[in-house]
This record gives sequence, structure tokens and C-alpha cells, in this order.
Amino acid sequence: MAKNKGDRIIIHLACTECRERTYTTQKNRRNDTDRLELNKFCPRCRIRRVHRETR
Repeated sequence: MAKNKGDRIIIHLACTECRERTYTTQKNRRNDTDRLELNKFCPRCRIRRVHRETR
């Protein structure tokens, strides 16, 4: 039997300007209940922009 990973889930991060999903990461559902926002490089916009969690 495989062990359950628990509260960690895989999420996708999308650019707030062009809406392209370029990054995937994990987050703990218990500790971070709100949507995650990170400042990342967007290859389509070619600039650092805020990337927000999509569901």
C-alpha cells in the first residue's frame, strides 16, 4: 500500500497579466489556506510579475 502524502497538494501558478500557467509547486493545505502569490519570471511577458495560484 502506498502512503498518503497528507496535506501537501500540487498547484499551478499563472501570470496575473497574460494568464499563462508556467510554474507548478506544492503547498500545505493546512498552513496556507489562501491562494498563493509569488513574484516569478514570466517567459511570455519577459518580465518578473506576480503569479497567482489557479485551481
